[in-house]
Amino acid sequence: MPSGRTRQFDVDEALDRALEVFWARGYEGATLPELTRAMGINRPSLYAAFGNKGQLFRKALDRYQTGPMSFLAEALRQPTARAVVKAIFSGFVRMQRDRDKARGCLIVSGALACGEEAETVRRELVRLRQAVVTAFRERFERAVQDGDLPAGTDCATLGRYVATVLNGLAVQAASGATETELRLVAGAGHASLAVLTHRRVLSEDG
Repeated sequence: MPSGRTRQFDVDEALDRALEVFWARGYEGATLPELTRAMGINRPSLYAAFGNKGQLFRKALDRYQTGPMSFLAEALRQPTARAVVKAIFSGFVRMQRDRDKARGCLIVSGALACGEEAETVRRELVRLRQAVVTAFRERFERAVQDGDLPAGTDCATLGRYVATVLNGLAVQAASGATETELRLVAGAGHASLAVLTHRRVLSEDG
């Protein structure tokens, strides 16, 4: 009989648990002992199934984008720019509901400050944050083409504005803001968008 047996575990469930650790602790803050304990596996099993810590983080990040953060893709399909922004903010607030340990946004806070060995992870998160801004800009450009937003709207600035409010909500959530407080901020952000676009403050002509 072999001296050791391969430990059987649910890969998806283990990845979900790893995601929770990274979400709560950030990339560098999540230690291998903490990850293996949460995942219910030993270190050799982690390496065999997921690779090293960086590879595990990227797999968890993919799961985060297709799971908790999937509200963004859904929001971008809303019929109007105002409906898009409302869905973005309300979707984020819903994501924070009933979360005790991991709050905020993994893409925003996962590796804001990290050492040299985590530089590739930090750059990946920067790329993802910029991709969000680009997706918002492209959606608002389509709204201008559809006549939903005024001609001349600076869609790049508008996209960055919405992303900035979203990132701010993430920081507030991670700092312990309540759902009611987050909803009030989200409502103010949505209302200010209506004022900006109505008055054409965000326009290429200034």
